[in-house]
Amino acid sequence: MKIFLCNPPWWTDHCRGVRAGSRWPHYQPMDSPYMPFPFFLAYATAVLEQAGIDVFLYDAIAERASNEDFMVIVKQHEPDVIVIETSTPSIDVDLEWARKLREQHPYSKIVFCGTHAEMFSKSWLNLNPSIDHVIRGEYEVALYEMVCLMETSQEVPAIYDGKLVDIDMLPWPARHFLPMKNYGGDSVGNWMPLPFATMWASRGCPYSCSFCVWPQLMYGGTTYRTRNPIDVVDEVEHLVKEQGFKSIFFDDDTFNVRKGYVLCICQELKRRNLNIPFAIMARADCMDREMLIALKGAGLRALKYGVESGSQEILDRCGKQLNLEKVKKIVPLTMNMGIKVHLTFMFGLPGETQETVQQTIDLMLELKPDTLQIGVACPWPGTIFYNELIARGHLLPCKYEDYAHVGGAVIKTDALSKQEIEQAANKARLIWDGRKR
Repeated sequence: MKIFLCNPPWWTDHCRGVRAGSRWPHYQPMDSPYMPFPFFLAYATAVLEQAGIDVFLYDAIAERASNEDFMVIVKQHEPDVIVIETSTPSIDVDLEWARKLREQHPYSKIVFCGTHAEMFSKSWLNLNPSIDHVIRGEYEVALYEMVCLMETSQEVPAIYDGKLVDIDMLPWPARHFLPMKNYGGDSVGNWMPLPFATMWASRGCPYSCSFCVWPQLMYGGTTYRTRNPIDVVDEVEHLVKEQGFKSIFFDDDTFNVRKGYVLCICQELKRRNLNIPFAIMARADCMDREMLIALKGAGLRALKYGVESGSQEILDRCGKQLNLEKVKKIVPLTMNMGIKVHLTFMFGLPGETQETVQQTIDLMLELKPDTLQIGVACPWPGTIFYNELIARGHLLPCKYEDYAHVGGAVIKTDALSKQEIEQAANKARLIWDGRKR
């Protein structure tokens, strides 16, 4: 049985989408260097390959393949099963791909995975007969189980529930199928020797941000799992010495949740004298001086802290519960140690007012990070944030494609209209850009 896993093309006349590997699938300018690594696809491929199954992985977006090129590649492999990682903003395009693939491969099974919550219902499947199965949640092991059932002609449920994966049991991602030098362009990459490779040391997050899609739709809640530090550093060493990468970006949901774990990884990196620069995704109020010293000594060059709002009330209300007083101490401490800092902010969370908008702008200017990201809160279907908006009548009529426009709002708050939320984000960008000049 031949299995074909893919991240199909997603284009418009003026921009391209990024889907697999992104926590926020969206459109990018055609010339943008940003390209996320498709972790779930690469891990799922590795699991099948390890089991001796005939498998091929193709990232059409990273390959910058045309629609025609993609169809030719699929045809060359004549797969029995075609697996597509989908998303809410790309769902209409993904369904069109399923219809085209069904025409070209009428006997192939088509499987959707990913975070579009609507597809986890029988009524949705009935409306979309090109899709044979969907897998809900983490799909690496679930896909393998599904393939085993197919190979033995057993019945496969139309909606297959994924399982929380023991990430220590997973093989390393199947990077050999992918154009590895095409991934990158992340904000932390500005301070990293190129090329850099992206990897995970952990999976999940113990916090409950109402807007965050992966914990709610991929992980099934606030589970947090870490890999064996030895295996993590083994993978780092392999990427550096065998694959030729010059730096590493740990794109974990929250790298620094467990201090002891972080210190173990730092100790192992130093013990092996790898001297490899790396960057992490972190939570500011989980960080402390001891961790920063250890991380810096092990090679940390840059990190991202998600702040989102300058209003403690908004942060508490959305479940993030980030301690802003700690943020105000940790960000300058991090920068004073020579570690580059990228902060993320968003406008439009429940409770947003003109006053809280100004609080966020004031915090941006007070913290003075090296770089920052300013966005508009996006309500992914199936999240607590989405359901709250529906209940309050704050989700505006729109197409799912509208979710792909990072600067555009599809929401309102009690105090702010869609236009005022967009204006708040634009105002913040203009103020920040003016300060940087």
